[in-house]
Amino acid sequence: MRLMPLLVAVLPLLPLPTIAATPTSPETLSVDHYADDGQPGSLRWAIETSNQNPGHYRIDIAAVGKPPYVIRPSRALPEIKGPVRITGLPWARDGQYIAIDGSAYIKDQGVRTCPGALPGQFGTNVRTTTNPGLVLRDTQGVHLSGLEVRNFCIGILVNRASGNVIEDNRIVANKGGAGIMLTGDDGAGNPTTTTNNNKVLRNQLIDNGDGLELTRGAAFNLVADNLFRSTAANPEPSQGIEILLGNDNSVVRNRFENYSDGLQINWGKRNYLAANTFSGNSIGVSVTGEGNILDGNLIHGNRIGLALRPEPEVTATRLSGNRIWGNSQDIRRCEAGGSCVPDQRTGAIVFGVPAQAHALYVGSRGVGADLPKQEQAIICDGKGEPKPCQPLPNHDQQAPRLIALEGELLRGEVHGPASSLLRVEFFGNAEADGTEAEQYLGEVLVNSDTRGQARFAQVLENMGELRSFTATVTTADGATSELSLPVRR
Repeated sequence: MRLMPLLVAVLPLLPLPTIAATPTSPETLSVDHYADDGQPGSLRWAIETSNQNPGHYRIDIAAVGKPPYVIRPSRALPEIKGPVRITGLPWARDGQYIAIDGSAYIKDQGVRTCPGALPGQFGTNVRTTTNPGLVLRDTQGVHLSGLEVRNFCIGILVNRASGNVIEDNRIVANKGGAGIMLTGDDGAGNPTTTTNNNKVLRNQLIDNGDGLELTRGAAFNLVADNLFRSTAANPEPSQGIEILLGNDNSVVRNRFENYSDGLQINWGKRNYLAANTFSGNSIGVSVTGEGNILDGNLIHGNRIGLALRPEPEVTATRLSGNRIWGNSQDIRRCEAGGSCVPDQRTGAIVFGVPAQAHALYVGSRGVGADLPKQEQAIICDGKGEPKPCQPLPNHDQQAPRLIALEGELLRGEVHGPASSLLRVEFFGNAEADGTEAEQYLGEVLVNSDTRGQARFAQVLENMGELRSFTATVTTADGATSELSLPVRR
């Protein structure tokens, strides 16, 4: 997570370079030797040749010798101009990747390996586009597959670039900005609307500081079917995905393991997270921003499942049909996120969890990017005190009160906005002392009266051997409550 957004003005759409018509059968440039000498047959030669006439070539990287197959550039590779396909050929045959390894010129200095955009800043949690491996900038139509990109500060940088596909790759041990960074950064930290409609599919992202970033205007991108995993070898396990000032992105069917936050949204809007799995993280998902939706995710074995963080404005996050269980684990991993406050309330859904911008936060705020005490925000209590303070999220919408379970009929009441439609969702847990949302059991719509009160009586189907039951309520503007206290059979 970044400490604060730098500037939030969105710049006009920048024109992409004119692209010549792509031939029906592009000419193949074969990479068949791995020395970085710029000679025909080298990767550098192939990129430079393709860039002279984008759209007229494809680049195939052959298996040379015995695996592992490794290309070690001696200096930064040229930026890639599309349309072009760059393919590591062995992957489709036997699952072997062609590695592009930055260790020949990026020397490992731990968390200080990769400098940020501002002097004195280093590491994962500062704005940077430093020392990337493969660069897609001000272009479109690049397709990357069958590659392992490792030991850079950013593995693959997609900057002001649209309509690209990154699939079936392995992205490993990139210590700075991210394994894959999709950003509209204009070069001075301002968002632009130029990084759209990219697809990141079926990649393995292992031991990168942030696995992937969608930042500074990145919008309408699809991230699907990827593995985001951090291990003990990762010196700065921050986020599987960070969305910072990124809007309308879809993140579906990914797996997030062993980060400070599996996924963290900072001031992003209308992002859609569905059918993902979050486990072993200090926080499964942490959110600020307006209109984000979490739908049908599996969230288990974290310290906090879903953390809704305070921010200056009151916003609404919709939670629907998520299965949440086995949290409150003692996972205190806090690299610009996570949950390390000693007396922090934990569990399935928790409002008011401090982020690094808050005085209560415990953990690293980023190497060389600490926040002065006078700039650290205070979180309001339930009465809006002390002033000035940041309000609790989702209008501090209160959970339903479950009154009684009579056979399969669950009775309860809710309080929300006056004269408004409310959506109540029901969950069941296998253990009698369960307080989370292990199984989703359905929903009911109710209308509140002029005082905001409503009652419900809902038959719970498919109860099976479930022993305890909880509920949430979501207002018409999409603000979901924490879970109710349980009732038991």
